[in-house]
Amino acid sequence: MLKIVALILLILSSIGLIASVLLQSGRSAGLSGAIAGAGESIFGKKKGMDELFAKLTIGLAVVFLLSSLGLTILK
Repeated sequence: MLKIVALILLILSSIGLIASVLLQSGRSAGLSGAIAGAGESIFGKKKGMDELFAKLTIGLAVVFLLSSLGLTILK
């Protein structure tokens, strides 16, 4: 019974982790990123959703790690 709960938790956390990483905005790099970054600092950027997704990603990564370690110990 405990293995089934840990497995379900692992599956749900992995799907949530994939979704939260894909929903985050990309980080610009290179010359175009420097130009776009200057424009974003002047006009502002929505940071609320990025911060939410960053915290959600950290939480889901911890749950994924603990559930995978728990399944390894239970086997």
